[in-house]
Amino acid sequence: MPLPFTSEWRQSRVRARSARRVVEALRREPAEADAAWLADAAANGDLDHARWELRYARAALGLIVAERNALADRTAADVSAGLLAALGADPHIAIDRRELAERQFSERLLAYREAMTLRGGTIPPEDRVGRCLLAFASDGARTAGAPLAYAIELLERYAEEATESLRAAYGEAELPEDVQPSVLPGSR
Repeated sequence: MPLPFTSEWRQSRVRARSARRVVEALRREPAEADAAWLADAAANGDLDHARWELRYARAALGLIVAERNALADRTAADVSAGLLAALGADPHIAIDRRELAERQFSERLLAYREAMTLRGGTIPPEDRVGRCLLAFASDGARTAGAPLAYAIELLERYAEEATESLRAAYGEAELPEDVQPSVLPGSR
């Protein structure tokens, strides 16, 4: 650990504070109306399961947004570490179920990431991401029609909120028009 009051120490504290702000936004409880919608649309009325799926979705999409939109390489790592620490201390999770919750989060993160990055095919990424939410919320739920449209809208809102929380915590990239991001130091 760097010595206190060095520039590296101050930067690590600023990064940690920024990551905490993002994690707090990503750990917000889902709106009750959204949880009720998902419970009715896909989770056979199981409101608790619907809430968990929405918590996982918000956190996973937030981490993916941090990986894509971060101004520095460390941002996504800091947000990831913060999310895992918050999951490990979540009062909603029994101590003996925390490992299971981490595995479930990892499964969802992988599925959402793949749905967003998969190239080709006839199904657009936003449909694939919406279908992920509906599939995780139920065993064999129908993933087309009205439930899919709202799932897409909801997840797009979560991604926009994550983008805004990153901007609020870390600032917005400002580059001169003649400079490509790939030529900046630390961009690799």
